[in-house]
Amino acid sequence: MFEDLNFPLSLGSDNHSGVHPRVMEALFQANRGHAHAYGMDELCLATAKEFKRVFGADVDAHYVFTGTAANVLCMSPFLKSFEAVICSSEAHLHVDECGAPEKFWGAKLWTLPTHDGKITPAQCAEVLSRGGDQHFSQPRAVSLTQPTESGVCYSLAELREWREFTSAKNLMLHLDGARLVNAAAFLKVSLKEMTADIGVDAVSFGGTKNGLMGAEVCLLFSKTAKENFKFYRKQAMQLSSKTRFLAAQFHAFLKDDLWLEIAKHSTSHARTLSEALREFEEIRLAHPVQSNALFVQLPKTWIAPLKKKFFFYVWPGPENLCRWMISFDWTEDISRRLIEEIREVKKCFPVK
Repeated sequence: MFEDLNFPLSLGSDNHSGVHPRVMEALFQANRGHAHAYGMDELCLATAKEFKRVFGADVDAHYVFTGTAANVLCMSPFLKSFEAVICSSEAHLHVDECGAPEKFWGAKLWTLPTHDGKITPAQCAEVLSRGGDQHFSQPRAVSLTQPTESGVCYSLAELREWREFTSAKNLMLHLDGARLVNAAAFLKVSLKEMTADIGVDAVSFGGTKNGLMGAEVCLLFSKTAKENFKFYRKQAMQLSSKTRFLAAQFHAFLKDDLWLEIAKHSTSHARTLSEALREFEEIRLAHPVQSNALFVQLPKTWIAPLKKKFFFYVWPGPENLCRWMISFDWTEDISRRLIEEIREVKKCFPVK
């Protein structure tokens, strides 16, 4: 039926790739017989044990369909309409959610300036001076993206500093972890060390960008984050009846640490590709490669011809900044073909 469709190679996003074969096999295995709905089947119970094995005994996992829903719902239980969430000016929560947080929370986003997606407690302290002022939205939570939208990672020390600061200021701490596994692979730490051991309240844990099919999960750690969550999810239209098909994917993802295999694969290919780009003095990396993302500054005349062979996004602004995302199915051969294509473009469009 789809034999004539053309799916070109894409550097645009890691959600442009397909489904990991082991995840797809898990879906086929789950597609047998009948099972209780709404998370009450044996597969969902088995996957809950896997989440606790990987993230610690206190975690509650709640499946949703989209990253937007995960980001919004993770903080819904503890936000009132007169409160605010602090995040970076590049945060997906602020830039790419079409105002969904403000719409569903009725609360405010405060953004802090950044050059690489990271923000600091010192910056945050500056916006906390009007606590208790009835004319001012009251800070309630901090949301950090790990790794950031620029592909760099908070270290464990930085995360601990944030937890210490937010605890002292009575703020909740949320991680947008659409690519959290890539950060764990780069930092060489477990997922538990980066979440439960830090003391975060909630994590939006990504699946779709890591080889799953329309599957995300809200990971809740603190009592406040867990309170009445199931009702918020239902009202947000994110409760799946055939939950086993979401659970099956995460079971495969967590079982035998497939998540780590995928993350190591994509991050290592990103680093290898960045090293290969040293051949071209015309290309500059805007940020360190600490995940599966490369932010490359290309000569303007190279962008259009390269995009004909490898789709990618060009960031707004005069810097010709392009984002290249490496997926789970990337290979050395694809990197070789990309480098060869860059060589051809350089011959046709020499930079004077």
